[in-house]
Amino acid sequence: MFGSLGLYPKMNYFFLIGRLAPLPVWVLSRMFPEKKWIKLINVPILLGGAGGMPPARAVNYVRWLTVGVFFNFVVYRRYKGWWARHNYILSARLDAGVAFMSILCYFTLQIRYINGMRWWGLDLDDHCPLASCPTAPGIQVNGCPVFH
Repeated sequence: MFGSLGLYPKMNYFFLIGRLAPLPVWVLSRMFPEKKWIKLINVPILLGGAGGMPPARAVNYVRWLTVGVFFNFVVYRRYKGWWARHNYILSARLDAGVAFMSILCYFTLQIRYINGMRWWGLDLDDHCPLASCPTAPGIQVNGCPVFH
């Protein structure tokens, strides 16, 4: 599967990339020891953190980044007592709020076939008409290129 004749031979390069990815952070932490925040960068978490949320859009990442930076840098530095008491409770409440709103939207809107707005950002495809074309040699489909 991952060999030179398999479907995913280039996947092996990502093992090398994953092995080398923490090196720039390590080099930067050695070059700038006075910058304590560089040591807080965890490349495996950055690379693997998005794996648990495949249906997320770019707007989800921006919101999570904004809330995370605000509460873990701004609030933590200015109000450590409040942060220690309420940060994880706030995180659990935000997660529960998403789950509650999903259920509420289902029972109030989708169960009555009210699916909301129609705009390009809600489409789950990648907006590439050739993405559904076959790539095996010799197969002909109208509107798709033929590979030989």
